[in-house]
Amino acid sequence: MTKASASSNGEAAKNRRCVVCAEIAQAHDGSLGMAHAYIDAVANAGADAVKFQTHIAAAESTPAEPWRVAFSKQDATRYDYWKRMEFSEEAWRGLRQHADERGLKFLSSPFSLEAVELLTRVGVAAWKVASGELTNTPMFERITATNLPVIISSGMSPLKEIDAAVELVKKKQLPLTVLQCTSLYPCPPDKVGLNMIPRFRERYGCDVGLSDHSGTIYPGLAAATLGIEFLEVHVTMSREMFGPDVAVSITTSELRQLTEGVRFVEAMMANPLDKDGFASQLGPVRDLFTKSIVARSDLAKGRVLRAEDLTVKKPGTGIPASQLPRVIGQTLGRSVKIDEMLKESDLL
Repeated sequence: MTKASASSNGEAAKNRRCVVCAEIAQAHDGSLGMAHAYIDAVANAGADAVKFQTHIAAAESTPAEPWRVAFSKQDATRYDYWKRMEFSEEAWRGLRQHADERGLKFLSSPFSLEAVELLTRVGVAAWKVASGELTNTPMFERITATNLPVIISSGMSPLKEIDAAVELVKKKQLPLTVLQCTSLYPCPPDKVGLNMIPRFRERYGCDVGLSDHSGTIYPGLAAATLGIEFLEVHVTMSREMFGPDVAVSITTSELRQLTEGVRFVEAMMANPLDKDGFASQLGPVRDLFTKSIVARSDLAKGRVLRAEDLTVKKPGTGIPASQLPRVIGQTLGRSVKIDEMLKESDLL
């Protein structure tokens, strides 16, 4: 990398801030009060955005839809579960207003045309499209017709499907973010796929990010070192909570660690170090920690110095320890005491 390109990358890093998005999904378990509690919790943890999922059972599912994980004894079918997850339009407006009040970008993934229309009326900062919806052409076309930014998840999609979705967004010249995502719950480290992040950036020439299902903060921190623009993580109040996504979620306290870690990484990347220049600023500190040549015993004037006459000790304000071979064999121009530092003027 040339000095010019390194400088350019440094400037870009200074202007880049990754949006940390807390994915609530169904962690609220159908409770509007719990959904509001999550907004406060993730705002307090330093998130930039909060994301829900907008499910309208009759619009997206049939009673025959199978469970991904048969976790609920409360709901006879997955359709029943989606029904229980529904909020009214008024409730969604309240959640969006609450997010605005807490300084959070409000997002919710739609899973039907009806959900898109509802969220268009409520207002979202951008559209987050789940990978299972990339081939839902009617919904995708309606989303792009709103002219809002689009965030695409790639969890279960081959490149051909992602290419087609990207093309739809680019035709509208809309802001686009493509997220690396692996639809395994939880996702093991060998399947996170960080290698896809720079590949997506090169392939699509757009913002990139990670949608993480590992249930840890590690992939997010690693992805931050790649300069991502968007990081989505599932969040739970506690790992003792109920719901299908708890195993893939981080706790709200871990979310705080993650957001602080991402900002730490950004600060590191935005400030490349000039090692020589910084070392020169540390002169007083170097004097404390480095060593100088001192007399091992009382030495008389005129003594030809031998190795056994000298040693090196702190501080480093005299002749540097590295000069010991040069000093051996020289003649003392004055008498010195034990542990006294030698000076260049002491040598004949």
